[in-house]
Amino acid sequence: MTGAGTLGSVPAAFLPALRARFGALVRELSKFGTVGGIAFAIDFAIFNVLLHRGYESLLAKTISTVIATTLAFAGNRYWTWRHREHTNMARQYTLFFLLNAVGLGIGLTCLAISHYGLGAIWPEFQTPLADNISGQFVGTAVGTLFRFWSYRRFVFGDTVVPDPTPAPLVEAPVTESAGTPPSAPPPAPRAVPRM
Repeated sequence: MTGAGTLGSVPAAFLPALRARFGALVRELSKFGTVGGIAFAIDFAIFNVLLHRGYESLLAKTISTVIATTLAFAGNRYWTWRHREHTNMARQYTLFFLLNAVGLGIGLTCLAISHYGLGAIWPEFQTPLADNISGQFVGTAVGTLFRFWSYRRFVFGDTVVPDPTPAPLVEAPVTESAGTPPSAPPPAPRAVPRM
């Protein structure tokens, strides 16, 4: 039999804290996904506009990636993790860009394993469909999980800045005036006998 205030071996006070942490994580993931989706759309649009204007493919992709990554950094810094402590913007941006490159490397690794590794054994893994599944879906998903974890841990830190709350009002103690008898403490409540 469990004691009062517990649910099995989990204290009852632990559940609201766990629920609050999970809710905060879901909100961060939602914001992170929104920022990432917008950055992806901007990257895609700029890349294609530059290609149609005659830019070389790698130069167009470099320009679109730098712009999209910068916008993703701003969105994550000022919206997703705005409640975190921000100290050195140049350091944060550099780490963000480097970790983004690692995330890109994860996606390219998934594509290479599928296309060149598995494709050498089974030619079906060298089709455009297989490349899209391994690169765009699997690689992007694994790279995005890495980015979320690493940005949250290394770029935007663990220190949460508390919301500014007004200091509680403290009432001044009432002093007894001269000539007035000291007031008696309030009577203790009576115990009611149980029946």
